[in-house]
Amino acid sequence: MALKNIQSQKVYYSADGKLEMNLEEFKKWLKKFDVDKDGKISKEELQEVVRSTGGRFCRIKGWRGMKFADTNKSGFIDENEFNNLVEFVQKYLYVRIVY
Repeated sequence: MALKNIQSQKVYYSADGKLEMNLEEFKKWLKKFDVDKDGKISKEELQEVVRSTGGRFCRIKGWRGMKFADTNKSGFIDENEFNNLVEFVQKYLYVRIVY
């Protein structure tokens, strides 16, 4: 497992190249994308999450992630939908959450 330092946070990559972190680290990492600090993730903020993982087609994946995780259709991913976002990120982005 390689160790890299991205924006003053140590980030681990697994042998298969996936960004690897535990749930608390993921929450902390995700907060840096919450530009307006409202505690929710918008579609635009989710697109930045996709971009930061090296993902391609950020707009499409941001839209897909919002559709996947935003179960109440508010246009934001809030604390109640966090587990849906974790599932999406592990399934479609290069991220692994270790428990």
